[in-house]
Amino acid sequence: MDPAPAGKQLRGATGGPEVMEPTLEGKGKEGKKASSRKRTLAEPPVKGLLQPVKLSRAELYKEPTNEELNRLRETEILFHSSLLRLQVEELLKEVRLSEKKKDRIDAFLREVNQRVMRVPSVPETELTDQSWLPAGVRVPLHQLPYAVKGCFRFLPPAQVVVVGSYLLGTCIRPDVNVDVALTMPREILQDKDGLNQRYFRKRALYLAHLAHHLAQDPLFGSVRFSYTNGCHLKPSLLLRPRGKDEHLVTVRLHPCPPPDFFRPCRLLPTKNNVRSAWYRGQSPAGDGSPEPPTPHYNTWVLQDTALESHLQLLSTMLGSAQGLKDGVALLKVWLRQRELDKGQGGLTGFVVSMLVVFLVSTRKIHTTMSGYQVLRSVLQFLATTDLTVNGISLCLSSDPSLPALADFHQAFSVVFLDSSGRLNLCADITASTYHQVQHEARLSMMLLDSKADDGFQLLLMTPKPMIRAFDHVLHLRPLSRLQAACHRLKLWPELQDNGGDYVSAALGPLTTLLEQGLGTRMHLLAHSRPPVPEWDISQDPPKHKDSGTLTLGLLLRPEGLTSILELGPEADQPEAAEFRQFWGSRSELRRFQDGAIREAVVWEAASMSQKRLIPHQVVTHLLALHADIPETCIHYVGGPLDALIQGLKETSSTGEEALAVAVRCYDDLSRLLWGLEGLPLTVSAVQGAHPVLRYTEVFPPTPVRPASSFYEPLRERSSLLPRPDKPCPAYVEPMPVVCHLEGSGQWPQDAEAVRRVRAAFQLRLAELLRQQHGLQCRATATHTDVLKDGFVFRVRVAYHREPQILREVQSPEGLNSLRDTPASLCLERDTRQLPLLTSVLHGLQQQHPAFSGVARLAKRWVRAQLLGEGFTDESLDLVAAALFLHPEPFTPPSSPQVGFLRFLFLVSTFDWKNNPLIVNLNNELTVEEQVEIRSSFLAARAQLPIMVIVTPQDRKNSVWTQDGPSAQILQQLVVLAAEALPVLEKQLMDPRGPGDIRTVFRPPLDIYDVLIFLSPRHIPRHRQAVDSPAASFCRGLRSEPGPSSLMPVLGYDPPQLYLTQLREAFGDLALFFYDQHGGEVIGVLWKPTSFQPQPFKASGTKGRMVMFQGGELVMVPNVEAILEDFAVLGEGLVQTVEARSERWTV
Repeated sequence: MDPAPAGKQLRGATGGPEVMEPTLEGKGKEGKKASSRKRTLAEPPVKGLLQPVKLSRAELYKEPTNEELNRLRETEILFHSSLLRLQVEELLKEVRLSEKKKDRIDAFLREVNQRVMRVPSVPETELTDQSWLPAGVRVPLHQLPYAVKGCFRFLPPAQVVVVGSYLLGTCIRPDVNVDVALTMPREILQDKDGLNQRYFRKRALYLAHLAHHLAQDPLFGSVRFSYTNGCHLKPSLLLRPRGKDEHLVTVRLHPCPPPDFFRPCRLLPTKNNVRSAWYRGQSPAGDGSPEPPTPHYNTWVLQDTALESHLQLLSTMLGSAQGLKDGVALLKVWLRQRELDKGQGGLTGFVVSMLVVFLVSTRKIHTTMSGYQVLRSVLQFLATTDLTVNGISLCLSSDPSLPALADFHQAFSVVFLDSSGRLNLCADITASTYHQVQHEARLSMMLLDSKADDGFQLLLMTPKPMIRAFDHVLHLRPLSRLQAACHRLKLWPELQDNGGDYVSAALGPLTTLLEQGLGTRMHLLAHSRPPVPEWDISQDPPKHKDSGTLTLGLLLRPEGLTSILELGPEADQPEAAEFRQFWGSRSELRRFQDGAIREAVVWEAASMSQKRLIPHQVVTHLLALHADIPETCIHYVGGPLDALIQGLKETSSTGEEALAVAVRCYDDLSRLLWGLEGLPLTVSAVQGAHPVLRYTEVFPPTPVRPASSFYEPLRERSSLLPRPDKPCPAYVEPMPVVCHLEGSGQWPQDAEAVRRVRAAFQLRLAELLRQQHGLQCRATATHTDVLKDGFVFRVRVAYHREPQILREVQSPEGLNSLRDTPASLCLERDTRQLPLLTSVLHGLQQQHPAFSGVARLAKRWVRAQLLGEGFTDESLDLVAAALFLHPEPFTPPSSPQVGFLRFLFLVSTFDWKNNPLIVNLNNELTVEEQVEIRSSFLAARAQLPIMVIVTPQDRKNSVWTQDGPSAQILQQLVVLAAEALPVLEKQLMDPRGPGDIRTVFRPPLDIYDVLIFLSPRHIPRHRQAVDSPAASFCRGLRSEPGPSSLMPVLGYDPPQLYLTQLREAFGDLALFFYDQHGGEVIGVLWKPTSFQPQPFKASGTKGRMVMFQGGELVMVPNVEAILEDFAVLGEGLVQTVEARSERWTV
């Protein structure tokens, strides 16, 4: 290859765009071997559990060396912590190219150079005469219109130069791209080649001839066309080696003109270089109207002339500063994880490198800074600088002939000029993309400023695909509809400028239209960028309509989302006409309560779930009205998962309204309890303790009015008894309410006496509620069931000192001591911690309206996997709460859909073994307290449950996970979540529709040893099943409204009662799994130890049979008898018992 000028010997790059995969792991065998070797060496004594390093006393107290002191000082100055420094260094090692690979790439580049220079010449022909092209290659350009002046001949390039990030040392794995500029000889070009795509036609023909000859060379395993930065006027040729180095590197050939060939003054953003008469095929207008400027076209020509000058500038600024190169590499990783560098109009690694150069030139970055500081400085600049309003320039010249920044702002959305002052480096970036970059930079700066322990993981290692980052997404397809949109929006000048690319021409106006329409409902609108295609040299280039689907992401604003009114100006204001023109037929005059008559738009939405989808109505209306895009071409993904948490007959609501009715009924009851007269002690507090009262009950209760035909009345107790000849009645669960009484010296100090006094209070409470408010009550020694407006509340009287009394233990010597007992812990949890948690989560729901939907979807999914028994309601509610209180690197969810996806991601990726999940309710825990919690967690890890959830009220014990899940159940949940997430994301991102959205909710039954199928007749919640039956049994509820004087049957769920019996009888042999929401099957797993022969004991023969083995009597499970017992225990409820005998042996 030719001697490389100015910094060519450096290995690095910044030229063109790098297309990267969103994964950070190396793909090669070497990377796998190295990582496995590291894991083997670092394997701790207890598998997967972090262990402290043990040092001898001499090692512990020896003086630090000078090198260590210098490193510590550097770490303190340049990084937050030594952990962050280690993480950054490891990441950079992972993404940098090894010296061996660089040598192999250099050898391949030398071979490419030799072969390019040997390609034979072609005699001169007219541009429209392409008969000389061989049959096996097509021109990689849409030649529309085909007729164009000029001649073309092929000559080998005057110069072959490596440009871009490979030379600079900022090229990162796994996808290594090396950009090579081929300077076309002057003899090929003519003076007016800048006009009417002539230069681009010659460029494409030059590549086509190269492709034909290089494709025949055995050196190359793949020779394909692609587009440079996605620009369809600028194809490039991709060369990949043959054999084992096939995935080592992609060399991209970019033909370019000699540096001083085009006159810069002809390529300013105000100039026209595509004549309307030529492009539209019309004779020029005789009215003297000026030609529309073609700023994008001019920029694409300028880009080719500046490849070498950009490389020289970058190598001068970054050449010897390793920290700057590391910063560029980290920024590329940051962009890749957020998918901001992908496709046409992405923020490429080249633009970021030039931004670093700009910050160095303005002294906001110093060449001695570390990579982390460079990353931080660039993010800070992006977060605080809006280049759509105030552009920046690398040009230091005061030449009056240079265009002003205002000229560029008029032509482009985002402005960042290079050192010439004529080329806008951000010409292809839309305002929406830049605002998305700004939004991500702000989030990242908040994360870095928080100095969180897992900041590195969240910032650089967590992918943010569009479906998981935005609340709603919508797909526009087919893309050919955008052609009609361009005509409707009168975008002829933009089409002319973009060479007929109607997707790029329509993108900006469409996003502006939707941003204006969605207004306060939306925080951010982002769009996917058309992917950069590759195609075989024997094929025609892909058409614009074939570039996939245009996907828009909406980041919603909860406070404005649910308003059904768009309020316009007053009728006599001049703005009223604009409002009517914008909203069309939806705009109407309305009189408001203050007497004002205004233009307004009212959307149809009754329930909360419908209000969340108002943006769907806005988008479809505006696109049909202004862009001729019908609703059939818009696939809006905002609420497909809502069906999983809709009630029995609800198709328009996800239950928030029903939950609110139950909460209002509870509020009424609490007021009645506060105002009761005649109690010996006054009520000091009333607290709810049920998921309904924190809006997280999967299926909210409805007012119950039992039909007498389904029951046998027990008159003496004013109760009902289910009739055996009828289907199982509706399931009614009482909602616990804790009623605290004031303190008094009259309370006894003996636990049993306190229980008796409480029982007396329960009886008195029922009597007073009956007398003073006419409520149906049923009192027991521990609680009072109260029927109010069809809801049943279980009121429990509590005395604040009772847990303390239960802790008192007397020693044989007569000394009293305090010690936690199971009874005291249970009472403390039920009467203090659970009501407090319910109250705090109720407040979280008021702050984040989507919390209810997210928590309910999460619980529905866990229970649908038959794992509900292993997780308490409270533990799953807290995991859902963590998504809102600690959403980094995202914003808090504003829709159940995105919240559920993040729930699956959190469950599947969180390190439950080595970290507690800290849920900082009400932001009560300081950073120091969280550090202390993590330290104490590691010290006491062996004594803690496998899943630890910490809250400000529960900092050490993880109360809500003490009884489960087990390590095996948690691992199964993690595996299922990891499998469900990509499936669901793929479904939601499918522009043809999500298909069967319930797929990920159906449990895998092939893992179970035995399946017990139940009769739907006796499953009271049968209609709540994932696949809801088309018809089910009547459950004995009256449909007509009216008060009921009879207490319904409470907590009667035959499958749950059957499960309790199975666990009591066979819990030592098997585990039982069931979906309480209408599941028709119970899954049974034999315990691994249950089939090991046990020594014969007369007391342990339950479920086992005696047999001789090795001359001794041993006991083994009697499987046939156990399966028979399953059926006998569930007679009437069990339909069949299916044994999968291939999965176990006796």
